[in-house]
Amino acid sequence: MKPINQTNRDFASLSPSVQRGSTVVFDSLADFVNRKHRQPDGFSYGVTGTPTARLLEDRIAALEGGRHCVITPSGAAALMTVVMGFVRGGDHLLMSAASYGALKTFGEKWLARMGVAVELYDPSIGAGIEALIRPGTRMICIEAPGTVTMEMSDVPAIADAARRHGVLTMMDNTWASPLGFKPLAHGVDFSVEAATKFFSGHSDVLMGAISMNDPEHYAVLRETQSILGQQVSPDDCFLVLRGLETLGLRLRAQSDATLRVAEWLQAQPQVERLLYPPLASDPGHARWKRDFTTNSCLFSMVLAPAPESAFSGFFDSLRHFAIGASWGGVHSLVAYYPAALQADRAYPATDRAVVRVSVGLEDVDVLKDDLRAGLAAYQQSR
Repeated sequence: MKPINQTNRDFASLSPSVQRGSTVVFDSLADFVNRKHRQPDGFSYGVTGTPTARLLEDRIAALEGGRHCVITPSGAAALMTVVMGFVRGGDHLLMSAASYGALKTFGEKWLARMGVAVELYDPSIGAGIEALIRPGTRMICIEAPGTVTMEMSDVPAIADAARRHGVLTMMDNTWASPLGFKPLAHGVDFSVEAATKFFSGHSDVLMGAISMNDPEHYAVLRETQSILGQQVSPDDCFLVLRGLETLGLRLRAQSDATLRVAEWLQAQPQVERLLYPPLASDPGHARWKRDFTTNSCLFSMVLAPAPESAFSGFFDSLRHFAIGASWGGVHSLVAYYPAALQADRAYPATDRAVVRVSVGLEDVDVLKDDLRAGLAAYQQSR
C-alpha cells in the first residue's frame, strides 16, 4: 500500500515540524530511476537531508547573505567536506597556521599523504599571500580570528588575491558568526560555521554549516555530503532552528559582557597579555575594527610566568567557569593550551601557555569574582 500523507490544515505553529526519514519513496519507476536529478535541493535519500534540514539550511544561507547552504554533523565535518569536495592529489592547499587543529591535522597527516601539497601560512600575511600562490594552488583556508591565539587575518585582501588567480577560499567564521562578519560579502567562496557554537547556543548539539553563492559549488558539496555520509539528524536541526531564534540577543549580550571581562582582566597584575582583537592593544585591532561588528564571546590570555602547578591552582579554584574545550553557549568556559603546543606551531603567536575564556550569560560581576579567585590562587602558587 502506498503511503498516505495526511496534513492537519487547522494546525499552524511557530515551531518548525521535525520530519524524520531514511528512505524516500517514489510514485513511479521513472521517478526512482531518475532520483539523482532531484539534487542538489530535492530529496532522494535521507543522507542528503529532510525538509527540516532544508529549512535550517535556508535560514543559515539567509543569515550569511548566501544563496545556498549545506549542513554537516559538526563544524569539523563542514571544514573537511569543503576541502574534500574540491582539493585533489597534485593540488596545492594554503592553510592558515591559526586554523582549527583538526583541519591542520587533516591536511598534514591525510591530504599530504594523498599527494596534496599542504602549506601553512602566517595568519597576519594579508595581501602578501599572493607570493605563495602557485599555478597548482586550489584553495586557501582562512580562520579569523585564529582558534586559540586570536590572530586577525586580512580577509578581504586574501580573498582578492585568490580571486585574481582563480583560487577558491574557505573561511571559518564561527568566532564572529554572520551577524558580526559576512565572508561571502568580502569575496570568500565558502563561509563555514560551527553551528555547535553560537547557532545552537546551548552546548547540546554538534553541527556545521557551509554557505556559498555559486550553484555549481553547491551541487559539488551536496554530492560530497552524500558520498561521505554527512547526514544530520532532523532533531538536531530543530535544536539549531530554535537556537537561531535567540542568536542576536545572545550574541549582543555575550559580546558586551566579554568586552567588560576582558578589559577588567587586562588590568590584573597576573595577566601578562590579552589575545582579543576588540581590545585596542591587540595587534589585529585595526583589521577587526574595519571589518567586524561583534566582540564575540571568546578570547585568550597569557598569564605571568609561573610553574605549571600554578595553572592547577587557577583552574581548580574556579566555581562558575566550567573547564571545557567548546564555547559559544550560555555557560562560561575556560580551556588550557600548554606552552609546548604553542611553541611547536608554525608562526607561533606565543611560546607560552594559553588560557582560553568563553563568556556566557552569567552576571559579569559573578564572573569577575570567580576569575579574581582563580588569579589569586595562581599568584599564590607562583
